[in-house]
Amino acid sequence: MTRTGMYGNLWLRFHSLLESKRYAEDEGEYAVVLGRYNTVLDELFADGDVYVITPVRTTDVEVPPFQPEVDYWQSLLVEDGPDPEFRAYCPLFAARRPWHHGCLDELLRDIADDKVAGVLVSDTQMRRIHHPYDGGADVFPARDCLLEPSVRSSCA
Repeated sequence: MTRTGMYGNLWLRFHSLLESKRYAEDEGEYAVVLGRYNTVLDELFADGDVYVITPVRTTDVEVPPFQPEVDYWQSLLVEDGPDPEFRAYCPLFAARRPWHHGCLDELLRDIADDKVAGVLVSDTQMRRIHHPYDGGADVFPARDCLLEPSVRSSCA
């Protein structure tokens, strides 16, 4: 078994609309998009809690204010240059919530409209991760190389 586990680089992509159409144009298509997102999320997280992890990209090392019910988790340096003015950071905010069908519909609709990006939904042990984005979603098993043990334990 390699460092990435017995699943290697396996992941699965789901398209939100027929023929890989990217954006919903009417309420009927939004119903399809939300139905597909929720069907996958139900299979992954039914009857359990999830972490909803939201990134915020910034050039400031200071953590920006976010939503009051969401906790700051950690920051990532996503672009490192010799000049501090050209560095980019990505503070991650996490909220733990019980999963139930439809509980993220408002957020999922914003993701489908490309108003929000980079959101991850994970089980509380971070074994499975769902990454919804405009036009679809990726699902993959979390791997040791994705999160170091100290990071995983700080989320539990």
